[in-house]
Amino acid sequence: MNAPSTQQASQSLDMMVRTLRLPGFATHHEEVAITAERQGWSFGRYLHHLCELELTEREQRRIARFSKRSGLDPDKTLERFDLARVPSKVKRQVPTLCSGRFVEQGENVLAFGLPGRGKTHLLSAIGHELICRGYRVLFIPAYKLVQRLLVAKRELRLEQELKRLDRYPVVIIDDIGYVQQDREEMEVLFTFLGERYERRSVMITSNLVFSQWDKIFKDTLTTVAAIDRVIHHATILELTGTSYREEAAQKKNIKAEKNKPSKNG
Repeated sequence: MNAPSTQQASQSLDMMVRTLRLPGFATHHEEVAITAERQGWSFGRYLHHLCELELTEREQRRIARFSKRSGLDPDKTLERFDLARVPSKVKRQVPTLCSGRFVEQGENVLAFGLPGRGKTHLLSAIGHELICRGYRVLFIPAYKLVQRLLVAKRELRLEQELKRLDRYPVVIIDDIGYVQQDREEMEVLFTFLGERYERRSVMITSNLVFSQWDKIFKDTLTTVAAIDRVIHHATILELTGTSYREEAAQKKNIKAEKNKPSKNG
């Protein structure tokens, strides 16, 4: 049997690496082969370099896929968050939270503060960092989560929906303080929190302190039970200071005043 030509061998290799689902190999093997030949690499080094490229590209695709499915705002990253504005205690806690250690232990993160203090941005930024470390994250406003669970309950598939959400080691529930629920809505949220207790992590933003959570859960016993579940093994971030949005609006108004034509112009 005649040996295949160089072109035939290259085409055969392309087909095999695609069959093996190695797109990085398929994309780079020719250019890496040229480099290897010029620099006198061993076969082992050539293969090692291709494997590194394959793993790097897989990681990039995984991050892109997880980010797309997370619901996170792509602009709310740690690079765009001004850590100088947050209390020093919060600043010290951020690197540990970004490491994902709390996710491994099924712990929670709660961010409290008045509107415009950066709660959503900070938790979203941590969410992006967790995705880069291999964790699946879901960001969802509290009202959407409640409606999603409520629809599932009415269609007799609440258990299946909880299992779907359980695929995410981290669920970020945004603005839980704005949810003013009736009893049925309160029950599905309580069920969700109970299902994840000590197994999966929730990250919650709220403009209401715990003493005001009866506005969310209505029933005193349910409120106490819900608080107990979320604060047990939890990191609490208290964001104080002035409102980002108010400052941005003031700066915009000042700029507009400066650019306004004078009456004598």
